[in-house]
Amino acid sequence: MTPDDLKGTYKRAFETEDGTRVLEHLESRFHLTTSTFSSDPTETAFREGQRTVVLYLKNMLADWDQKLKDQINE
Repeated sequence: MTPDDLKGTYKRAFETEDGTRVLEHLESRFHLTTSTFSSDPTETAFREGQRTVVLYLKNMLADWDQKLKDQINE
């Protein structure tokens, strides 16, 4: 599977109504828009790890959208 194939797979999975709901839930559950800080450095690192997964998913979707836009504009 090429990187473009993988990005397309992510896009198809998350562009559905259920996929959108799941991504919104992950964003709220795993600190996308809230602080990951804790007085315990280990807990902060753990929370930041959770947040990074959601950021990765969003970047996979954003990169795919941008690639499509670039192809259309060529």
